[in-house]
Amino acid sequence: MSARPATRPARRPRAEPERPDPEAGAALVEFLGTAVLLLVPLVYLVLTVAQVQAGAFAVEGAAREAGRAMVTADSSQAGAQRAREAAGIAFADQGFAVADGSVSLECSADPCLTPGATVGVRTRLAVPLPFVPTALRGWVPLEIPVTATHVATVDEYGQARS
Repeated sequence: MSARPATRPARRPRAEPERPDPEAGAALVEFLGTAVLLLVPLVYLVLTVAQVQAGAFAVEGAAREAGRAMVTADSSQAGAQRAREAAGIAFADQGFAVADGSVSLECSADPCLTPGATVGVRTRLAVPLPFVPTALRGWVPLEIPVTATHVATVDEYGQARS
């Protein structure tokens, strides 16, 4: 038996220790910075649109309910009071202060609750932009006005009410 001489594997040259890459992790930082710069305005836009949509729901519901409250009242004076209260409930239902909204009534006949007459209701609400301090609102108009109208008809076969 012939013995083979043991051969040593060739030695590889020793590699220099790796230096840390100065750009390592830079992509992550750039991505996060860009994401924040793009997402913050996008989130604010979504919040603003949601706030304005809530205002639109509020004025539409307030106009409809104020008209119904007016035409079903016993008198014009009581109807106007009921219409304002119904509109206030509709404003509060969407998270707005009752004082921020307004209601105006317009009758097509005199007295207002004459059978077959119509009652026009116009509601208005100033929707504030989110996260804007109240102190700034006095200097710059930072509210979006939203309005709605509704026409309600007094029951044609009912009695005339003053």
